Amino acid sequence: FLYGALHRAGFANKPIARDVNDGLELRDVFITAVCRCAPPQNKPAPREIKNCRVYLAREFILLKNARVVIALGKIGMDGYLALLREQGYNFRGVRFAHGTTYTLSEELPRLICAYHPSKQNTQTGRLNARMMDQIFRKAKKFLTTKDTKNTK
Repeated sequence: FLYGALHRAGFANKPIARDVNDGLELRDVFITAVCRCAPPQNKPAPREIKNCRVYLAREFILLKNARVVIALGKIGMDGYLALLREQGYNFRGVRFAHGTTYTLSEELPRLICAYHPSKQNTQTGRLNARMMDQIFRKAKKFLTTKDTKNTK
């Protein structure tokens, strides 16, 4: 589901990821997670997320040229915002809603919120391919323009 959307938007050379040797190549994309474990019922506890934040922080140090962050799910958004708050950023009014975008500050990447492509969302129809494609088209547009205004 996710890789299909990445492929349709031109961020991946193939629509499916099978294994590390399948030839999939991502362009201008880095995929990470705020929680590195597989928690019970697929719901990480706040402590699990906090324990993994150090890895996310290290990755963002390496991603100095990132211009867009797509938070997949509220947990992804909350984890990213918590990381930024630990780094001294302060913002209000950021609420999760699929398709919402924020410019948190001039030096941070634009934030796009999207439903997580889990089976709970894709098999129930809460998230479909068209909705995910819109997210990646929006990201592509932000990468090719210099507009930095918030759009909610």
